Amino acid sequence: MSTIPLPPSIAAYLRKRGVNTPWQLASPPTRSFDGAIVIPSRAEAADLPLTLESLSRNPSPLREKTLILVVVNQRGDVSSTEAADNLVTLKQLPLWKEQFALHTLCWIDAATAGRELPPKQGVGLARKIGMDLALSHLNYLAGDPPLICLDADTTVQPDYLPALYHHFASAPGGGCSIPYRHRSASDQTGQQAIDRYELFLRSYILGLELAGSPYAFHSVGSAMACRASAYVASGGMNRRLAGEDFYFLQQLHKTSGVTSLTGTVVHPSPRASERVPFGTGRSVGDMLAQGKQRLLFYQPVVFSLVGEWLRGVACHGGADATELLALASGISPVLHDVLLQADFGTSWENMRRNSRDPARLAGEFHNWFDGFRTMRLIHELSDRLYPRGEPEGAVAPLLERAGVRGCFTCGEQLAQLRSMQGAGN
Repeated sequence: MSTIPLPPSIAAYLRKRGVNTPWQLASPPTRSFDGAIVIPSRAEAADLPLTLESLSRNPSPLREKTLILVVVNQRGDVSSTEAADNLVTLKQLPLWKEQFALHTLCWIDAATAGRELPPKQGVGLARKIGMDLALSHLNYLAGDPPLICLDADTTVQPDYLPALYHHFASAPGGGCSIPYRHRSASDQTGQQAIDRYELFLRSYILGLELAGSPYAFHSVGSAMACRASAYVASGGMNRRLAGEDFYFLQQLHKTSGVTSLTGTVVHPSPRASERVPFGTGRSVGDMLAQGKQRLLFYQPVVFSLVGEWLRGVACHGGADATELLALASGISPVLHDVLLQADFGTSWENMRRNSRDPARLAGEFHNWFDGFRTMRLIHELSDRLYPRGEPEGAVAPLLERAGVRGCFTCGEQLAQLRSMQGAGN
């Protein structure tokens, strides 16, 4: 293990919030690294080699300075099939390390008896275990090393590590969202499902961008990264069973900022899955089982109302809560109800007292009206006034507002959004 002393903030985080035993790196490395890639793996013996092989195609000098850490994990209630798959993974990892010449590949056993995850825990804790334990193996003398999240069913391009190290050498934010594009499905039905889901994600981000929301960035667990200092400043990875990526990037944005990386694209799996209550795998599986109507799109008007609210607050930053609630009521009674339920009045007056500077007040407002509260408002507007619909009618108006016309089919819309969001051909 490295003898390089940990910065005080890193040491304090590990002491107060870091994961404890029984988890540890198998055969811990004897040197430190300039960055780390953390890969949670649950029953991924078939797909993990594809991920590792794709990493092996990155430049050797960058691979050699990057710790690749696989967290093989399961809960005690795992099926016998998945448990057996994890044992295969643990057995094969030394062979894959040699096969793909990944000299910096290490792993953590969070799957065998006495090391399993606690009940009701999953990918959030698996990511946290890997990221927390990686902190002690980074070289802080070389700068502020990145912690990179990847998944065991996701492949990367040969420009993956060059793009990441270049980004963190110059980007201002502590975290980043990496462009993604799902791999092709094995059949037409599966392809239609994953294309529809990706179009849904991309149109939502476009809607937020048009509204002027600072949370208009993708939150895909296999496509995000941050500096070590930003990781500990945000409180580390959360332990959520699903949605851990959304809440992690939201907290990173509040504490150190999130920017969009360019120069590479990661390729998540298009497969269906029932492991988590929501997300890509669950949405694809639901569509395959129940049809495309299982995933409907937000009407463009809901993003217009969000934008009107955000602009209203920006233009009336010195107003008291009563004035802003009256403004909200004029925009939409649903917005007014959502704000009342969240006790916006009390929160806003506290912000005004503690943030005399207009820029700081604006920042505090966006910390309060964050990505989750924005999504909550969009859901309420959709449920009560503006029912969701088919993508053909929902996405084209958003693209037109962004200056793009003539995209009528889902395929055209997806191709255009991929290009606009850094994941084109």
